[in-house]
Amino acid sequence: MSKASTADSLQRYLNAATRENTRQSYRAAVEHFEVSWGGFLPATADQIARYLADHAETHTVNTLRQRLAALARWHQDQGFPDPTKAPLVKKVIKGIAEEHPYQERQAKPLQLEQLQTVVTWLERRLGQAQQDNQRAQVLQGLRNRAMLLMGFWRGFRNDELCRLRIEHIEVVPGEGMTLFLPRSKTDQQNRGRAYPVPALSQLCPVSAYLDWINATRLSTGPVFRSLSRWGQIGKTSLHPDSLNAILKTLWKDAGLIEADRYSSHSLRRGFAHWASAHRWDLKTLMDYVGWRDPKSALRYLDSAFQDTQNRIQQDLVSSLPAQMEIPRTEILVDFSLEPFHKRVRSVKKIREHLVRHCLKRFGARAQEGSSGRYRLEVEHRDADHLNEIMDDLLQELHTMANDRDCFIEVSLLDPETHRIWD
Repeated sequence: MSKASTADSLQRYLNAATRENTRQSYRAAVEHFEVSWGGFLPATADQIARYLADHAETHTVNTLRQRLAALARWHQDQGFPDPTKAPLVKKVIKGIAEEHPYQERQAKPLQLEQLQTVVTWLERRLGQAQQDNQRAQVLQGLRNRAMLLMGFWRGFRNDELCRLRIEHIEVVPGEGMTLFLPRSKTDQQNRGRAYPVPALSQLCPVSAYLDWINATRLSTGPVFRSLSRWGQIGKTSLHPDSLNAILKTLWKDAGLIEADRYSSHSLRRGFAHWASAHRWDLKTLMDYVGWRDPKSALRYLDSAFQDTQNRIQQDLVSSLPAQMEIPRTEILVDFSLEPFHKRVRSVKKIREHLVRHCLKRFGARAQEGSSGRYRLEVEHRDADHLNEIMDDLLQELHTMANDRDCFIEVSLLDPETHRIWD
């Protein structure tokens, strides 16, 4: 293999290691810093702090944190020191969060009755388009109905719907179909997973998919694609933002009350609510949708199902040990604290507070001769679940340290695999 071919292959694998959506988001953030704001890269901590301050009133703190992540990634990739980790930047982002609090607005779950309303409206429009021989409107109706029903009954995210490919779908008429996704948000190892979809007597996702495929005569490539006003079918997949826009238009045109509160995520939340209301236990719901951590599943269930949630949580604690042997992994924790200012009285007490509230539940044992090193015993189901637990622990430590006006440097190490989280 030539050097040029090797270089091309190396770049291809490097690109594959980062999701395309993430790359686009990072490029947009860097462009915003350099072009829109007029910053220079590599940047200093002072420049980053001023950039944050200039956008504190027009951007949510979550958006600013995403911009910081992109700028941090650029500096790391280019071999420069990362200015986003400086105490000044940490303090500014904390101040913005205090001055401009933002409560994330979750998409409203689409209830089964509302799903029926939208599908009925779609089918009425579809029937009229077939009578009038309007090919573009017919294809649009078939695509949107399949997208809607497959998204709801599988609890898919919009990006998962966009990544479905015809060659990865097997259909058994009258029984169901199996959808294979080579990767997903929670599939950190890219092993891929098959998702069974049942055939139903009403609101059937299988028949909706077959109607779309038979009408388009597609045999390979993306399932859900763009359509021109003349009914021409695009070759590439819909972008998740485009899919979300299509669904938002559907909610409005079908006459849903508070249509602006629904999004593509309403399908996933709606299915979770439906399953919870019909007494699915949490483990079954997690396995079906693909959640690795109970916290992820419970975020989709609001107070209307609090009693059911409490029952599921209690059942989970008692049932999981009997159903599977949960492995334990030893994790080494190393962290240090640095106060933002002299008014912070006792770093030692803050350290003890972090240990008590973040580490003790993992049976933390202090290492001799060091005030910031501990051994944990972490129960988990698999490598992906361990990864989620460690990410959550890092977030808790950083949040608690920031709340007490301290900058924390922390790393988590799996000594067996040498995996590091920091």
